[in-house]
Amino acid sequence: MVNQLENHTVLESADVTDCGKGDSKRANPIIDKCPECKSLNLIHDYDTGEIVCGDCGLVLHEQMTDRGPEWRAYTQEEKASRSRVGMPTQYSVHNKGLSTNIGQDGYDASGRKLSLSTKLQMGRLRKWQKHLSVYSSLERNLAQAMAELDRIVDNENLTIPKPIKEKAAVIYRKAVDKGLTRGRSIVAVVAAALYAACRSTGTPRTLNEISKASLTGKKEVARCYRLLLNELDMKMPINDPVLCVSKIAERVGISGKTQGVAINILREAKRKRIRAGKNPMGLAGAALYIAGLQNNDKGTQKDIAEACGVTEVTIRNRMKTLVKGLNLILPSH
Repeated sequence: MVNQLENHTVLESADVTDCGKGDSKRANPIIDKCPECKSLNLIHDYDTGEIVCGDCGLVLHEQMTDRGPEWRAYTQEEKASRSRVGMPTQYSVHNKGLSTNIGQDGYDASGRKLSLSTKLQMGRLRKWQKHLSVYSSLERNLAQAMAELDRIVDNENLTIPKPIKEKAAVIYRKAVDKGLTRGRSIVAVVAAALYAACRSTGTPRTLNEISKASLTGKKEVARCYRLLLNELDMKMPINDPVLCVSKIAERVGISGKTQGVAINILREAKRKRIRAGKNPMGLAGAALYIAGLQNNDKGTQKDIAEACGVTEVTIRNRMKTLVKGLNLILPSH
């Protein structure tokens, strides 16, 4: 390959700020195509530090910065031990995971065993560090709230994903910054923040399920939830019954084919605008019951109602609404 870099103009970033160094722009070029043949097939060779055109062979850049580590790791354990960065920032931890803990292994950095006096001194320092980490009232509030959030999320009936947990922690921190937790139950506000996170991301978790997992009354959680919406200017999307179908079907044991029919019923109901103002869990349960009758995959109204968290009367009323609005024909019993 012939290096013709000095005879061609290299595209550079237009928004690079010159901080007093004359070659600051030249050190960080942004190359998107070959100046010789206008090809976009560029090869980044990190072994030689070159950017080469894959069509004509022109060397566009010779001193490419290697942003990888300067050490080698052949196993995952070696990679973890040689990494010089800690855990990522986590809002669900009261100190965001940025604290440093004093270990209890009894050895120094060189591997030498510590003397008894040094161990006692480290023990006193460890004790003071533990107290000072939650010294202020705000830190104590966050520590208690994040512990409650962990307890609620770990409930086996909820199975909350980690991103939803992080979003709930962010919502709670915003509530603390605005002083919304004063005079209110920390557990209720945490449960309300978790419900708001589920609603905003379309995760099908009902208020009854979250309040039951938090061991708090439904009215108290609903009151805190409305407070968060008003004070934090949060806009929640409308619950989609389609997202609740698989959740209910898994609890009852309904086949995938019946779930597909139920989803089609709900989409047709949305098109004809007969879903407005209805409980999404009740609508999903009624659609599953109708689909089960059509596919001979019958689930009893009692089982579906228990899976939805509604009464059998609600299932029957929503079923009548769907049958009448969509002109459905049910098989004779």
